Amino acid sequence: MDPARDLADWPNSNLSRMIRVRPHNWHVQETGSGPLVLLIHGAGGSTHSYRDLIPLLAQMFRVVAVDLPGHGFTRLGTRHRSALDTMAQDLAALCSHEGWSPAAIVGHSAGAAVALRLALLQELRPRIVGLNPALEPFRGLAGLTFPVVARMVAMTPFVVDLALKQMATPDRVSRLLRGTGSRLEPEGIRAYARLFRDRDHVDGVMLMMAQWKLDGLLADLPHVGTPCLFLTGSNDATIPPVIAVDAARRMPRAEVQSLDDYGHLMHEEAPDVIAARIVDWLKSASNA
Repeated sequence: MDPARDLADWPNSNLSRMIRVRPHNWHVQETGSGPLVLLIHGAGGSTHSYRDLIPLLAQMFRVVAVDLPGHGFTRLGTRHRSALDTMAQDLAALCSHEGWSPAAIVGHSAGAAVALRLALLQELRPRIVGLNPALEPFRGLAGLTFPVVARMVAMTPFVVDLALKQMATPDRVSRLLRGTGSRLEPEGIRAYARLFRDRDHVDGVMLMMAQWKLDGLLADLPHVGTPCLFLTGSNDATIPPVIAVDAARRMPRAEVQSLDDYGHLMHEEAPDVIAARIVDWLKSASNA
């Protein structure tokens, strides 16, 4: 995504700025005042996925949303730092550069894994909210083949271009999003369609998938001492809610709350419901 061409009519673009912190050129959105809450989207997403959650949380918090490397408007500085650990390290460097000390980190799907890894790097141990957290490696044959396929796609430009042509239409994007168990309004579908038509974004997603490994984080879950809340949607067709339950059992201070009738993108389906859950939990955690 080209900021000069595409940012002006992007959701919450008035909150956007670009920050150069090696190795990447980061896109962030920032608003509000109070304790800092950092928002991290999932694989294939961007800050747009928090478009309605940002103003709700900003009523009580200073909110910072960031595009992960290669996603949205964040320009990759290198193609070799899209793994979980390196993403978290580079995000920690961004936080240090900006003087951000998050009181809480909200991560969706794969973004929850990034949030947990980042929390292990942060001395302040921010509280973590995982929205339908992706905390299990690919199983069986998919675990062996998917990273290889993603790596091949990322290294083969014409394959990415072909994927863009196949995914570019709003109807295809709408069907893809419905496959997550969520129903989005037209604005959200249009934003995803724009992302999926952008070669750099799709390339960044493939690089992330090709380098993605959870083994180290899963082994470290018992050492995550900060309070954690996992919110799961009963209709999530992407990440089975039991994944969050199993992960929470291995963590000393984690709890799971299930929400009926919402899918994988529940923070886009029902931002008011999700914002209320986050605010209530952060209030109770701070008073504990």
